[in-house]
Amino acid sequence: MPHDSLTLLDRDLISIQEARQALARATEAQKKFALFSQEQVDAVVEACAEAGTAAGEQLARTAVEETGYGNVPDKIIKNRLASVDVARAIRGMKTVGILREDREKGIVEIAEPVGVVAAVIPSTNPTSTTIYKTLISLKARNAVILSPHPTAMRCICETVGVLERAALKMGAPEGLIICLAHPTMQGTQELMKSRETGVILATGGTGLVRAAYSSGRPAFGVGPGNVPSFIERTANVRKAVADIFAGKTFDYGTICSSEQSIVAEEAVREQVLDECLQQGGYFLAPDEVRRLGEIVFPGGSAMPSPKIVGRAATVIAEMAGLKVPASTRVLIAKLEGVGREVPLSGEKLSPILAFYSAANLAAGIETCTKLLQYGGLGHTASIHSQNEAAVKQFGLAIPAFRIVVNTSAVHGSIGYSTNLFPAMTLGCGSHGGNITSDNIGPQHLMNVKRVAWESRPVEHRTIPAGERLSGGSLGDRSLSSAIKTSVQEGASAPAVSASATDAVRPSAEVVPDRQTIARIVEQVFAARGISRGAPKPDNPPPLPAPLEAAAGVAPAPAPIPASPKADLPQQQTSKPVASAAAPIAPPIEVAEFVCEDDARAALARNQKIFLGPKTIVTPSARDFGNSNDLFVVTDVIPPPKRKHRN
Repeated sequence: MPHDSLTLLDRDLISIQEARQALARATEAQKKFALFSQEQVDAVVEACAEAGTAAGEQLARTAVEETGYGNVPDKIIKNRLASVDVARAIRGMKTVGILREDREKGIVEIAEPVGVVAAVIPSTNPTSTTIYKTLISLKARNAVILSPHPTAMRCICETVGVLERAALKMGAPEGLIICLAHPTMQGTQELMKSRETGVILATGGTGLVRAAYSSGRPAFGVGPGNVPSFIERTANVRKAVADIFAGKTFDYGTICSSEQSIVAEEAVREQVLDECLQQGGYFLAPDEVRRLGEIVFPGGSAMPSPKIVGRAATVIAEMAGLKVPASTRVLIAKLEGVGREVPLSGEKLSPILAFYSAANLAAGIETCTKLLQYGGLGHTASIHSQNEAAVKQFGLAIPAFRIVVNTSAVHGSIGYSTNLFPAMTLGCGSHGGNITSDNIGPQHLMNVKRVAWESRPVEHRTIPAGERLSGGSLGDRSLSSAIKTSVQEGASAPAVSASATDAVRPSAEVVPDRQTIARIVEQVFAARGISRGAPKPDNPPPLPAPLEAAAGVAPAPAPIPASPKADLPQQQTSKPVASAAAPIAPPIEVAEFVCEDDARAALARNQKIFLGPKTIVTPSARDFGNSNDLFVVTDVIPPPKRKHRN
């Protein structure tokens, strides 16, 4: 085997072992950190945020030097978004102990950390994403293990070192923040699949996000963002173009929510084209569009080439052999279609824009939808308009979960120029194959347990023993069922079982002989006081409960007394007994008047209230009784109360 193969194999094994050891350390550290008070947790988070802010410029320089992506000024802004804006957004957020109490509903919500967060960090936004994911993980009392992209390992690990030192100074346990020093795909998969991992925060390519979701562990991933920007006829065109260019050139397009296409309504198309030229846009000729497409998506690839990602427009033009003015900020390709056959209609992660025109708002929505369907479902879209109705129509129709209005798509989506939660991980919802459509924060990295008090009393019913086991009424059981059970028990002279469990014990089908049937029938008749050839008594004595169950007869319910407030004489029903198998109807008391207190008292005693044609029921009692199934309607009219003479 070649030496290089052995080296690669050893590196993978080292990475896997490192992931396992990191998980063990992080798990122990998190158990200790979970015991911290809210004040202690906040102190650790604030210390990390301050350290990240102080080192933000140096970390930005290191990231650009190592990866070649983006530019230092914009990476400083992204670092500050993570260390300042995110820290401000989560300051005061409760993540320890009782979160909320709803006394009206009787529910208390309590925070519970998820454990260890596996945070996969991309090369396009390495330092800012590291700061952001660390802060939101710690805020929810989790440990975090960061798996860096191999091409950005140095700047990511340096960022982790800054944060870890700050946390340790505030008393955080060692192992709470860990950066893998030997990252490989195998090591990252070991981290994501481990049972010790509480949740995965995956930021990266489509393959990585799919691996996270298929790992078997909870995961928050993000999809691609082929963001369209629609300029409606009422827009401030100059500001709209300036916003779009600001987003497209921010860190040279490395954020996935940066604009990828301009869709201009026909009424302002020429004005938009002129404004693009004025602000540093270069419109490509048809042949230049083809040549640039081959450079950006070599070999018909669906993903942009790493060589052009995060590079300036002039640098990319030079790669494609194009001559453009030195002042060029954005390369623009006028396109008609959308899809693989039109390469530049996809996500480009660089200062390259597609340009479309639309006859009206409906046509613009259709084009924007096609662009999102091609590679950005659920992510982000923007609209520039002064027409509120048009904005709402656009928002209702577009399949994206962040619709930003009259601002840069990048700055708006990450919460820099809007009031959205500041975040570097933007969920795309079910449209993009993600578990959430939110900007991810500490609230997604903790469980919430709920303590709930009883709000509606449970009816306590007495269920016959046989019914508990069989799930059905023994009154529906036939005589043949009792006979089969008796024969299956192996008795020479079968008797009706006194145990309800015997009556329902499952076994193989057995056919008894005629003598056995005759003996069973005699015993049932004898138990009911019926002699052969004698007339059936009008009021046979009730069977003991076990015999009733075995004979297939449900025991008679106990009489239900009326409400303590209803002082009524008893009156027995005069309905004749339907058959020898039916229980004697018990005497009942029909209430003359029922209020809510009567109904609640009956429920507490697990009793029914009998209503006759002349019973008066208050509205509140009726609602309460109906909702708790308390009433039994009869046709009995109670006799009038006797008046006592003085």
